[in-house]
Amino acid sequence: MAYFAQGKALEGSKNNALVYDGVTYYFSSAQNREVFNAAPAKYEPQYGGWCAYAMGATGEKVSVDPKTYKIVNGRLYLFYNQYFTNTLKSWNKAESSLRTKADASWAKIFNPQS
Repeated sequence: MAYFAQGKALEGSKNNALVYDGVTYYFSSAQNREVFNAAPAKYEPQYGGWCAYAMGATGEKVSVDPKTYKIVNGRLYLFYNQYFTNTLKSWNKAESSLRTKADASWAKIFNPQS
């Protein structure tokens, strides 16, 4: 929620936790928690919060650096950024094709019978 409200990643607190669709989210404030709770689909990260680049490039679930993100058309995308590898840079070079592939990969993971 802070990505949208404050324009940056903020560490959440157990005091402001909320479970939505089986995932526990931690918010930096009660206000952010309530805004998210009113419209979770609007604010939840794409691809279950896994690295968008990896989802598009290989279809894999890869952990992210919460401070490495991009908001496109009101959607939050998170990226891996460790050990001299910032996948946001690679994503930006081929965003359209990677997003199409990531959407397809996530659909197979999220709805394996489809």
